[in-house]
Amino acid sequence: MTAAHKIGSLLFCPTCGTLLDLPKDSEPNVICEQCGHEEPATSYENIKITTRSHPDAFPSVLRQKRKTQTKTHDSENLGDLVSEQCPNCSHPEAYSKALQLRSADEGSTVFYTCASCKHGWRVNN
Repeated sequence: MTAAHKIGSLLFCPTCGTLLDLPKDSEPNVICEQCGHEEPATSYENIKITTRSHPDAFPSVLRQKRKTQTKTHDSENLGDLVSEQCPNCSHPEAYSKALQLRSADEGSTVFYTCASCKHGWRVNN
């Protein structure tokens, strides 16, 4: 009799390769649903089951804020000088440039660059 193939905490049927179910409480064997192979329930002894999730699998508002990137802009075409307080250094003036990045029926995105520290941020209108 051939033993089930173990990959991590999973057991696969040695005959057809189907993932085997966990044994029920008092059943001595697990029967493969595809080919009928009987695997002893003792094959599951001493198997440590570990579950891991990728951090991006469960998006959250806080995680998205943590990923927000800011840019420091060079003195290229920064736009018009407006009265807008910088969230980085509290300087009262920033350069402003509006671009239509989303669909036409939505507002434009305004890009700001601090006139003092060159910190960049954006606001959706």
